[in-house]
Amino acid sequence: MSMMFLAPIVEGHGEVEAFPALLHRIAREAGFPDRIQVNPPIRIKSGSFLNDHDYFRKHVMLAAAKAANRKGAVIILLDSDDTHNCPATLGPDLLRRATEVRHDVPFLISLAWREYETWFITAARSLRNKHGLPSDIEPPLNPDGIRGAKEWLGERMAGRYDPITHQAAFTKLFDLGQARENPSFDRLFRKIEIFLQQNSS
Repeated sequence: MSMMFLAPIVEGHGEVEAFPALLHRIAREAGFPDRIQVNPPIRIKSGSFLNDHDYFRKHVMLAAAKAANRKGAVIILLDSDDTHNCPATLGPDLLRRATEVRHDVPFLISLAWREYETWFITAARSLRNKHGLPSDIEPPLNPDGIRGAKEWLGERMAGRYDPITHQAAFTKLFDLGQARENPSFDRLFRKIEIFLQQNSS
């Protein structure tokens, strides 16, 4: 069976290490262990990526070139919310713009509602006693309603939350099934699963 290749674009320092680990975990959970290769993510400045056409084109072209060489896909991961970057409009817009830059490469768009860390909050029970989190931590009734997910985690940890350190560490530990109760994570999971199913041989 051939390997499937993904070239990520991310906005956070912590996601450079965390997101490839997450993609590998999703692939295993979806029944495709050791079937994907993930390029080291290209980190962008979100504001420039969304608003500067030349900046957007440069980084999409770079990721697309890497994906095309391996007959893979580009996956773009950004935070979103209802005040600036509503996912209902941002997702289709990013897909359209990226396809206009390079129409021969598949693009997957993943928009984490609020923040990547919102997925950790949704799966908080699976992170009990991990990296300073308490043994009785519970997710709030509406994790998507938390503005400042990093701060929410930090307030409950023995020390402060450091994205560069903890984002990768929590990514390796949090329960994907619990996290799929979060709609934005479930969409990411299903997109990766469908991509792997459609490209397996």
